Amino acid sequence: MIFALQFMIFRLTYINLKRNAQIISLSQIFAVPLQTMSENVILVDADYVDKVAFDLTVNFERMIGRRIPQADLARWVDCVALDGGLREGKNETQVVLIHEKESEGLKNFVPGHFENDLNGKAFSDHLGEFAFEVYPVEPLTTKEDYFADVLQTVCQQQEVNRVMVVPGEGDIYNKVRETLNRLDECEKHITVFTMQPMMGGSFRQEILGYSLMAALGIRGEELRMED
Repeated sequence: MIFALQFMIFRLTYINLKRNAQIISLSQIFAVPLQTMSENVILVDADYVDKVAFDLTVNFERMIGRRIPQADLARWVDCVALDGGLREGKNETQVVLIHEKESEGLKNFVPGHFENDLNGKAFSDHLGEFAFEVYPVEPLTTKEDYFADVLQTVCQQQEVNRVMVVPGEGDIYNKVRETLNRLDECEKHITVFTMQPMMGGSFRQEILGYSLMAALGIRGEELRMED
């Protein structure tokens, strides 16, 4: 299943390079036989979610008066999966992290290094297996276009039934909304995570902050004490 998404994302990179009037040899495309993808996919703008985790850490440390450790990545992924409708069982989920090329990892999560800790790695728990795949945005395209193209490709796969999307704000969210609204009669269970309710479309919305607070170990009673 990892090879399947690698094939599609490298294909999208080739398409985006062509859009920018660049010439690329087919021998440069990592081509492998298309295999079955997982039924569940979590697609993440890794740079954005890392920034939000940092902002929450700074703000809540001031509010509750204690140090907040780095976010537990596995815990966060579990919370996103639950918010996206996944339930206990032997599920298989691909977690796709897209990041700017110069970024080496998630600074506010543990584990966090893209290549050493995450790419090609997996963990299992009561919700099944979660396999991580990490892809940088190539210089000749934009993250907004790249993210939207990957999302569209994932949603078009017959075997994918549940998609959880964590885009950034602004243009990238607008691209995601437009992409999902263009999918005719899409029967996928799609959930988009944002920090506040946004102009929607043919998908569910969840608040991103709740899952991040759980991953950061911020307890509800701590917030009530502040009230």
